[in-house]
Amino acid sequence: MNYPAIDLDLDTLSGMKPLRRVVFSLGGNEGDVLETLQKAVDAIASTPDVIVTDVSSVYRTTPVGRTDQADFLNIVVLAETMMSSGILLERVQAIENYLGREREERWGPRTIDIDLIQLGDRHREDEHLTLPHPRAHERAFVLVPWLEADPAAELSGAGPVADLLSEVDTSGVERVEGAAIHLS
Repeated sequence: MNYPAIDLDLDTLSGMKPLRRVVFSLGGNEGDVLETLQKAVDAIASTPDVIVTDVSSVYRTTPVGRTDQADFLNIVVLAETMMSSGILLERVQAIENYLGREREERWGPRTIDIDLIQLGDRHREDEHLTLPHPRAHERAFVLVPWLEADPAAELSGAGPVADLLSEVDTSGVERVEGAAIHLS
């Protein structure tokens, strides 16, 4: 079979953005959380220019900040993208809004929360987004599922996730047997 020649020059190739690893932390504690997490992963996976590569197991976690609420279910989603952090943030906020996220109370109950933890080695700090996530290194509900999904994971500027995990209390994080989020 004859295939057509592809004419790519070095200028074209050098203008292409490289794929960067993106780490999302997803959680919720209102409504049918497993169904909402599945819908969120499906929405992330169907986002143009985002390639989901792995999803962690589901973990039940105790709330952080405001502790007088139901436990959360949390997962980590790993993906590859060429997307900028600003556009990626807009996309995940649109997914949250679609799934009923209301931003009434900091650390309060929610149907879904999607945090951008890391985007390659990108660093950003402004009123909309801080990358890498400023508290990821101290949150077992992020580190435990992330390490499961990627045993060689490193948090940019902080070090290997395995080392960070040894410094935090993991007693409030428990894998939920029989619960799973699937890639479509």
